[in-house]
Amino acid sequence: MAFDSLRERMGGDDNVTPMEIAHHTLFTAKEKIELLNQLKADVTGAHHEGKSMAVDADEIDAAIAEVRQGVQDGIGADTVVRGDF
Repeated sequence: MAFDSLRERMGGDDNVTPMEIAHHTLFTAKEKIELLNQLKADVTGAHHEGKSMAVDADEIDAAIAEVRQGVQDGIGADTVVRGDF
């Protein structure tokens, strides 16, 4: 799974932030949104179970909004191999 690879490359579970995902150049905007939605589901599920997470849903929503704004501005539809960022 791509998210596991990203998590491992960034040094473990505690080091991945939503904004790092939003700004990662090796993922398309669609992939970033999918990863952020997966993270949000994990955070929401943990919250309902009474567990604390390092990030909150608002931070994830802000990262999603930034990715969407980038798409509107013409950034992030392709990976860095194809020339964005």
